[in-house]
Amino acid sequence: MAEVILTFDVEQDCPPFLNTTRGMEEGLPRIMDVLDDHGVRGTFLFTGRIAEKFPQLAERAAGDHELGCHGLEHERFDRLSFKEAENRLIEARKTLSQFGEVISFRAPNFQFPDEYYGILAKLGFRVDSTKARHKGWRKGVTELHGLLEVPATTTSIVTRLPWVLQRGFHKRFESPVVYIFHPWEFVEMPKRLRPDCWFGTGKGAIEKLRKLIEFHLDNGARFITLREFYEEYQKLKRTGG
Repeated sequence: MAEVILTFDVEQDCPPFLNTTRGMEEGLPRIMDVLDDHGVRGTFLFTGRIAEKFPQLAERAAGDHELGCHGLEHERFDRLSFKEAENRLIEARKTLSQFGEVISFRAPNFQFPDEYYGILAKLGFRVDSTKARHKGWRKGVTELHGLLEVPATTTSIVTRLPWVLQRGFHKRFESPVVYIFHPWEFVEMPKRLRPDCWFGTGKGAIEKLRKLIEFHLDNGARFITLREFYEEYQKLKRTGG
């Protein structure tokens, strides 16, 4: 049985090009409603600042789904010193922990130096999804620097393609299939931005999300969160399964 993990990087609209939050105001509630309609839980990786600005949505994520961390301000951790990275992660975790326990992390732009993983482990993070197959990661799920690495499967551009084109990708993806979405993709972004910020965004993205969920349900897949995957991995490890 395939395992599918829906992850959402919860941030301002298409950073760093915009500072608006239409994705939070309009997109994220729509996403959560679709997941609720299908009885599916997702992992919502909030930046600390967005959680501060939209506490009700952070509470909903923590209560109905899984709340994770996506940094403090959508910063590039590979451009920060070790100490600055640590300080920002401490602040982000403190903010997010007001809404519930947080053990999952993904760095913005898939950029996180290997030598910084110790910070995550020290702060109580247990699972990371910064590595990505579409960025060249070939090791699959593995233990890495004290965390369980559960790599992303594909870029969100794929899930914005016309359904007739993207359907073939979903058939070929290996389990666990870790999808990435952003709230701003579910509202129409201005075409003055670079194409990957506006292509396929808007109401059509909601219908494609529905089709993706229904496709996997029809094929007997099981939807879980990053946290649930981690807990099951640890249980199998303890029992030798």
